[in-house]
Amino acid sequence: MFRFFAVFLLMQLSLFGINMLSWVQAHIILPWTALLAHVCVVLMKTFDSTALSAGKVLWNPATGFGVSIEAGCNGIEACIVLFAAVMAFPAGWRYKMLGLAVGFTAVQLLNVVRVISLFYLGQWNKDVFTFAHEYLWQALIMVDVLVVWLIWVRGIRSAEPAVVSAETGTAKAAA
Repeated sequence: MFRFFAVFLLMQLSLFGINMLSWVQAHIILPWTALLAHVCVVLMKTFDSTALSAGKVLWNPATGFGVSIEAGCNGIEACIVLFAAVMAFPAGWRYKMLGLAVGFTAVQLLNVVRVISLFYLGQWNKDVFTFAHEYLWQALIMVDVLVVWLIWVRGIRSAEPAVVSAETGTAKAAA
């Protein structure tokens, strides 16, 4: 367990540090955030022709309301936590790659729902928007990370073949 927490914390520190580099922000994070805004608008256009995006900003010219998707709201930080947890857990590389791919997708899909819901909540009621943005969705995204990780751990533990230790006679999961 100590190894897991040590690797988990070291991975997070490293990845959050890399995330803060100006080159990473300019060439990876900002384009990702702009893509997130674009995906949200494409989805919203199926039921709302007034939604627009430019870069990382979503807005409604009819109401004048807009939101800018900033750091912490693009799902990258939640994915860093998930990535660190998956990489710290003793499992085979095939299972880790599967966990990263499925986990990233799950977090980003929920984040799309988050951004769209906040866009409409902000047009409806500023107080509800503030509560949902600062408290509700922050918690829900991290719960999503935890649930995805727990499902992944449970899945790999049942999928990996048990190896019987010659010394102890107990079953261990193959790494």
